[in-house]
Amino acid sequence: MENLGRVTPATALVLEALLSADSVWGLQIVKDVGKKPGTVYPILDRLEVAGWIRGEWDSSHDRKGPRRRYYRLLAEARPMAQDYVNTHRAKVRTSVVRPSPSTLEGQWQGA
Repeated sequence: MENLGRVTPATALVLEALLSADSVWGLQIVKDVGKKPGTVYPILDRLEVAGWIRGEWDSSHDRKGPRRRYYRLLAEARPMAQDYVNTHRAKVRTSVVRPSPSTLEGQWQGA
């Protein structure tokens, strides 16, 4: 299993979706994270090449429509995936823009 290095916010969202399910198909991940397929599928490919996830094609012939590819986060990758998700959440919390007291003062004076 390879280290992912820098993890983008989109990668953290994909990891979060994978952490929340035993096995999930690609288009469901796209819907869950709210990103375009052109963003999500390259991330899934990168995670699979790095040995974090395993993708398998659906072998059911009962369902109509295109075959689905299901992805599963491997057990040994779960702790690192959770760390990446937690780090991303912490960054999001600290990056919330808070107005400075001087900005608020200017708003009150102009009123």
